[in-house]
Amino acid sequence: MEDPKDIDEKASQPNPQSLNMVAAACYIPKDSIKRSEGEDAHFICQEKQTVGVADGVGSWLAEGIDSGIYARELMANCVTALDNQPKGNIHPKMVLTEAYLNTKAEGSSTACIITLTDRRFLRATHVGDSGFLLFRNNMIVNQSQAQKISFDCPFQLGMKRSPPECAIKTGYFAIPGDILVLGTGGLFDNLYPNQIESILREKNGEILKPEELARTISELAYNASMNIVADSPFARASQEAGKSHKGGKIDDITVVVAHIIESA
Repeated sequence: MEDPKDIDEKASQPNPQSLNMVAAACYIPKDSIKRSEGEDAHFICQEKQTVGVADGVGSWLAEGIDSGIYARELMANCVTALDNQPKGNIHPKMVLTEAYLNTKAEGSSTACIITLTDRRFLRATHVGDSGFLLFRNNMIVNQSQAQKISFDCPFQLGMKRSPPECAIKTGYFAIPGDILVLGTGGLFDNLYPNQIESILREKNGEILKPEELARTISELAYNASMNIVADSPFARASQEAGKSHKGGKIDDITVVVAHIIESA
């Protein structure tokens, strides 16, 4: 994988044949009957070529606080913050910082935002274990690294939590055909990256439809979350931390799939 620190965005020049990011999302709340909105949130801003996900931290429920409200307000404020930046030159960390400062709800949330610039460059920022995978030719070429304080306790924005300065910034050159998969903890706690890679390889040669791929990945993650004997990433992390969790982790699952294509 490329080291983002070694990538010089300035070396990337505007191309007469620009790129376009086409995205779609699928959301499966863990309790669709009692809490249909769940604690996840996301946005897709086609005009500004920017997408984002947020995962409200469920432990606040013990104090009577619904972090889903915080996550939704944070994502809504991200969309508003995009209005203050020029199309094709969005800075995700600045967007996230402005959104954070304007979010007043109680609770906390992880987050991940990615944009495609006019220079054929992908800028990303994330806090906690919401993150992304970048695929090229159906192979993983880059992925975000989760920020965790301890097992099952990620960095998070919000009440008495991490400030937006802790957000990690990364950047990658984009080429036509690249596929981005953004997700919340419910995705990455239940599926390994190579399982998502396998889905792409199985669909090799098919016309990519982001909405169908997002749904397929979400459903696979949901099935894993309900499997009490699955060798999930969460179960493995639990064992490494000296805990005894087995199987998947029941959680809200948000998946955003973005396909990089040549502009018409």
